[in-house]
Amino acid sequence: MVLSRRTFSALAGTAALGLSLGGSGDDAARAAGRAPLAPTGPAPAPPSADGGKHTVGFDRYSMLIDGRRLVIWSGEFHPFRLPSPSLWRDVLQKMRAHGYNAVSIYVAWNYHSPAPGQHDFTGVRDLGLFLRMAAETGLYVILRPGPYINAEVDAGGFPGWLTATPGVARTSDPTYLRHVDAWLTAVDRIAVRHLHTDGGGTIVLYQLENEYADHVDEPAGRDYMAHLYAKVRSDGIDVPLFHNDKGRNGHWAPGTFDTGGERGRYLYGFDGYPSPFKTPPDWGHFGPGGLKGGSTASPDTPGFVPEFGGGWFDPWGGAEFDGRGYAESRRTRDAAYERRFYLTNLANGITLHNVYMTFGGTSWGWLPAPIVYTSYDYGAAIDEARQPTDKLVPMHQIGRLLQSVPDLAKLDRADPLPGDGPGAGPGVKAYHLVNPDTKARFHVLRNDSPTEAVATVEFAGAAARVPVPGLDARLLAEGIALGRRKLRWSTAQPMLWLTAGRQDIAVFTGRTGEPTRTCLEAASEPTVTVLDGDAGYGYEDGVLRIDAVLDGITRVRVEGGGVTAPLLLLFADDESSRRLWRHDTPSGPVLVHGPALLREAVLRGTAVRLTGDTTKAADLEVWGPRGTSELVWNGRALRARATPSGSLRAERPTAGPGPVRLPALTGWLRAEENPESAPGHDDGAWRPADRTASHSVTPVPAGQPVLFADDYGFHYGDVWYRGHFADAGDAHSVSLSYVTGAQGLLMAWLDGEPLGTHRMPVPDKKTVRKGTWAATATFPVRPRERRSHVLSVLVRRMQHDQDGRADDAHKAARGLTAVTFAGAAPAVRWRIRGEAAPDPVRGPLNTGGLHGERHGWHLPGFADGGWKAVGFPRAELRQGVTWYRTGFRLGVDSAVDASIGLTLTDDPARAYRVQIFLNGWNMGQYINDVGPQHTFVLPNGVLRTRGHNTLALAVLSDGTTPAGPGRVELTLLGSAAGGVPVTPVASPGPRGA
Repeated sequence: MVLSRRTFSALAGTAALGLSLGGSGDDAARAAGRAPLAPTGPAPAPPSADGGKHTVGFDRYSMLIDGRRLVIWSGEFHPFRLPSPSLWRDVLQKMRAHGYNAVSIYVAWNYHSPAPGQHDFTGVRDLGLFLRMAAETGLYVILRPGPYINAEVDAGGFPGWLTATPGVARTSDPTYLRHVDAWLTAVDRIAVRHLHTDGGGTIVLYQLENEYADHVDEPAGRDYMAHLYAKVRSDGIDVPLFHNDKGRNGHWAPGTFDTGGERGRYLYGFDGYPSPFKTPPDWGHFGPGGLKGGSTASPDTPGFVPEFGGGWFDPWGGAEFDGRGYAESRRTRDAAYERRFYLTNLANGITLHNVYMTFGGTSWGWLPAPIVYTSYDYGAAIDEARQPTDKLVPMHQIGRLLQSVPDLAKLDRADPLPGDGPGAGPGVKAYHLVNPDTKARFHVLRNDSPTEAVATVEFAGAAARVPVPGLDARLLAEGIALGRRKLRWSTAQPMLWLTAGRQDIAVFTGRTGEPTRTCLEAASEPTVTVLDGDAGYGYEDGVLRIDAVLDGITRVRVEGGGVTAPLLLLFADDESSRRLWRHDTPSGPVLVHGPALLREAVLRGTAVRLTGDTTKAADLEVWGPRGTSELVWNGRALRARATPSGSLRAERPTAGPGPVRLPALTGWLRAEENPESAPGHDDGAWRPADRTASHSVTPVPAGQPVLFADDYGFHYGDVWYRGHFADAGDAHSVSLSYVTGAQGLLMAWLDGEPLGTHRMPVPDKKTVRKGTWAATATFPVRPRERRSHVLSVLVRRMQHDQDGRADDAHKAARGLTAVTFAGAAPAVRWRIRGEAAPDPVRGPLNTGGLHGERHGWHLPGFADGGWKAVGFPRAELRQGVTWYRTGFRLGVDSAVDASIGLTLTDDPARAYRVQIFLNGWNMGQYINDVGPQHTFVLPNGVLRTRGHNTLALAVLSDGTTPAGPGRVELTLLGSAAGGVPVTPVASPGPRGA
């Protein structure tokens, strides 16, 4: 036995396994009437827009790209939740670096369509640009354009104008389908240029509808799905199509609706968001089977989960996570949760796996559905500020494993080995799988108890005791190739292997402090050198045994033993494995260890040119193809030396980011608004609210005109009403009925005097998914002796309900519904005013109907010279809207990617809310006495990190308590040396400014 010890940092890589064996399942497949199954072989190379022809298909095991098996390891990312296109590349590169090979995206109809027939794909809505970036990054794309997406966005993605149209949405209603066809034509015109089949891009899957669980057995539903299928195919989309079942019901499986005679080009998928506090479900090989069994509902297509919970959303008030917000979501769905649930999925044959969300982002402006607040962080692996979290460790490890070990793309349940048993030991559930071609075997060991358990695993010819931490899981392999050598078995989880230079490199991972044993086949006794760390080894009967405790990275080189090339084994604990990066180049793969992120690796001559991020000083080490002798990091040449492990190592650590200094926010200016409440306000240009019928699902109350805001073309944000009447001398109260989304409110004035404010209740655990709230506010009145009166009403309507049940819930009214007086019955003539026409850059979801919004008070360049200078904190008692503006300048080093937020804090008893505008962009809504959100991410590009910024706050206070703002400050949410170049997002000021 040889032992050595040295604190060290190393690296590892991945490569496709070069096996291409005929599948033993071919005869069985033919006998069952299915096409022959593809053999196990190397995974396809990372994709790009290469202009070449590609085949995209599948069999019952996995996707097939050019006939080669691919496990889709995907993450959800919505470009519309990050309104800075430069930062799309940042997130995509982080996903690829951390092991994802695909990105799934919704395309939100409401984000692109301000009016019927109008579809805007420019600026921050440039879908083609996003698809190009995905291809340049080397990620496949799963495109999900709706027409309905849900996604916790306003109306589930339906545009506001659709709420006022006839016809029943999500059915075969011809009026609805006419609008759908126009939308899909616009999307598909872009998508067809980015299909992987003709090399224009990397789209390999396209979704029809979204969790469509209603009208399943009715012509209205079946004809609707058939129409979507035919429409998409007629538009030239030739990749496989799919639908995501809302649960495990077998809805819309192949053969359940008309696909025009086309077969073998449509996939069944199902969504799943199991509770992290329950046992991971078996939705495949080891489940109950049949239509309710998950992937078994479609036995001839691979297991596909288009959405598997990578977190969960939080409602106003934070009832979902007891007020602790998304940090609690991330805690309860942590790295151990991912290993338990995602490895269970892989064991069940789910080879198309998409994590919703991987980057949640921000539901800025009026984008969020009423059931969520501004942040859509979701507890995702990459947080809202684009900062990688510990949740990326399992994704990184498993993603690289799937790339390196193609055996995992074709697995069957294995017969138990002698002594294997159903549980492999007390408290541990064991899954045993085998590749029918290579005979490689895999064991998933899952511990559902809170304390560590020890499993006894029967490998071929040996038994081993394997610790499994509480509420955790691990995957073990036997019989896989590690380059030119074969793994007999290991109690450590394989992560990747690759060939770099003259040697193969393999990485094994696990929790810090775990003892591991790894056995390699060897025809004769090899030479073993422990280069770093503690390891023992021995050779007997054709097997080399290596024992290592995971602590940092232990390096062991194996030479000889009947194999000409050496094998470098890297045993890395979790924290070390997250800094091991593989990048594929035309000259071969590169393996890098040390930095916080590797974005790109390019070989030029003898130099390896790397770009990436460091969050602190870090070592840099590279294994690359033969002949590399120089290192360049972010454009700077580094002195490097060769190491005994065959790498190049920089002689000095790469530097972390310098300090980021944020200015205090001072120089505030103040102005009051809501002139609409004044009796003499000129509302002659407002829309008369005199309609008598509506397409809303909310009935028009008898004797009332239609007061619903959407019927008059006002779909987002606040809406004002002014009712003119006379002959109300005996009235003693007025009742205002209204409908809003969660946390809507109403405030009223009579002849300029405040009557009061009414607010919808804060959602609790029973009402967190309630999207439409109705109430009646009654205020005492004493009309003055005068000939005419004006009742002014401001409604913060919040957003439209989603249409998850396909019952037109998105058409529920928003705004006033009825107004009645007690003691009198005056005839009221109503006028209504909401948002102005959207500016062409920020789109329809940015602004609402406040006076300041309509007149540009939120915009940079607005002439605020007449406003009054004030300081914070504020304590004002008034009903209505007050605006505050200031400017600030940032000077962040151009080599530093700083993520910055705005934090608001105050006495939680104070009742007010704030709309936050940065350079004219509505970055969210803060409700001081509800929460739970206090920090709002300001995305670079919208935020000028090297220049001047305009910040405007629209404070809506109900007059019952002193209103703030209290403390308002910039907050550093993370920084790195590196990042991506950021192009400023257009932020126009007032016209003519």
